[in-house]
Amino acid sequence: MFSLPLAYVLWLFSGCGALGFHRFYLGKIPTGLLWMCTGGLGMIGSIYDFFTLPGQVREANIRKALYDGSMHRPAGIPDWRYAEEVKTRVVEEPKSRISESRIKESLEHTILRIAKENKGILTVSEVALGANISIEEARKHLDTLATKGFAELRVRKSGSLVYVITDMADKDEPFEDI
Repeated sequence: MFSLPLAYVLWLFSGCGALGFHRFYLGKIPTGLLWMCTGGLGMIGSIYDFFTLPGQVREANIRKALYDGSMHRPAGIPDWRYAEEVKTRVVEEPKSRISESRIKESLEHTILRIAKENKGILTVSEVALGANISIEEARKHLDTLATKGFAELRVRKSGSLVYVITDMADKDEPFEDI
């Protein structure tokens, strides 16, 4: 890992940053050559480096850790592997009723898929569970489909309310008129 005190020592011994030794140390070879040829960009870049050297050392340490694949992160640096760990954990969890390919599926497609699986018959709770939404939201969407004429609200012989997508419905299902 790169050391901040050593970077400042190199900055000092390179003519207060004019020769860019600290940049070579941090792996910034192109800008090190630029600093060496231009006197640290007329000392403006050298003064800039004096104030930003702690961030440059942190950045170089992160770059080195990423390049080396090191499992130990430098002190004071956020865990840059967190997102990858979460991704791995989510993928390894058991699959729910909704597969990964259906996660980005629109609510309308989810409702139609559930209707097809259930021979055109939908209940509010099935839609809420299948689409991962609240029961109130599921009822609102099913009522909207019924209002637009894409579904019908019917009563089963058992007395339960169901929404029927008539294009997909089983014609032999006994319903009561409401």
